[in-house]
Amino acid sequence: MAEIVLGVGASHSTLMNTHWEQVIHRDRAERFRDGLRSARDAVAASRPDVAIVIGSNHFRGLWLDLIPSFTLGVGEVISSGEAGTPSGPQPTDPAFAQSVARFLVEGGTEVAISARLQIDHGQSHAVQYVLRDLDLPVVPLVVNAFAAPLPLMSRCVEVGRNLAAAVAALPGGLRVAVIASGGLSHRLPWPSRWQEPGNEDERFLVQSWLNGRGDWERYDARRREITTAARPALSPDFDRGFLAALERGDLQRYAEMSTEDIEAAAGNGGQELRNWLMMAAALDFRPGRTLAYAPMPEWLTGMGVAVIEPGTAR
Repeated sequence: MAEIVLGVGASHSTLMNTHWEQVIHRDRAERFRDGLRSARDAVAASRPDVAIVIGSNHFRGLWLDLIPSFTLGVGEVISSGEAGTPSGPQPTDPAFAQSVARFLVEGGTEVAISARLQIDHGQSHAVQYVLRDLDLPVVPLVVNAFAAPLPLMSRCVEVGRNLAAAVAALPGGLRVAVIASGGLSHRLPWPSRWQEPGNEDERFLVQSWLNGRGDWERYDARRREITTAARPALSPDFDRGFLAALERGDLQRYAEMSTEDIEAAAGNGGQELRNWLMMAAALDFRPGRTLAYAPMPEWLTGMGVAVIEPGTAR
């Protein structure tokens, strides 16, 4: 049967690509970058045949005209390439992805599927750094983390467990890495509820999320201006507590948090913690190792990297 050989959680920020020279806390930035390299080396050492990349949607591939809670790419995967991230078609394994989708649905997880899925830095940042030069086929699992109503944290845990069961049900001895991209704490200059934009910038963003299908680049320059002008709002204590729980194998307790709880504790960008919980659930909440943590106000985000190995004792 197939098996999950490694789990990775890694924060993403396109400002890492575009604003490196503006970094003041250079030692922190380099510590996080070194953590990404260590994660990449851990993936290489685990010798996977395919990587499932769990990440959020930032309205360059899925739009307000249709956003499922969970979308699995089962055919072509095309990266939008914004802000120096990988662009164009990505290597894929449609047979594996379609089998996973079938087992998920038969196991009670009704994921949406896409035979031509456009991803953004919610997945491609991990491809760029965690999978650098590995030429692995990727299966993206896109989680709705920004268009309310959001899936329950407990539901994300359930999906992660069912993902592990789906992989285990597949024949052939494939080795699978599961990578979660996103978080930790940060606050984006986005409306927490797209139905209630509070100012001109938020109204522009909502219009770009609604009308961007096939035309996202027309909105991108101003979107970047709004993002880069934002004031950082990090919660390092929350981040360190979250990573400590990962190390203990205790992340499941975060499944009790509501969307409102997460925003209060970790900002609206903290909704991406769903991705980490799904990955950890797929690894049966085994204890993990933190490779790096760096609160990076220059990138608006608490940047963390961690790995979970399936054989780790509780």
